[in-house]
Amino acid sequence: MTWKAEVDGGRCMASGMCAGIAPDLFALDEEHARPRHEEVPEEERVLDAADSCPALAITIRDGTTTVGPRP
Repeated sequence: MTWKAEVDGGRCMASGMCAGIAPDLFALDEEHARPRHEEVPEEERVLDAADSCPALAITIRDGTTTVGPRP
């Protein structure tokens, strides 16, 4: 099973937290982070990456339901 990961380039401040937590799933480019693939595994570290983003720029979705970041 997989989720979809999105990074809002307008909010991302390239802190690198997501790439530090899950370097195989998120990459840090010069100005923004990005998911390495649109689909990501349903794993706790994916949610941890979304939760740790200081700009709350990462959204994780299961279909139409937002599962990350967690409240």
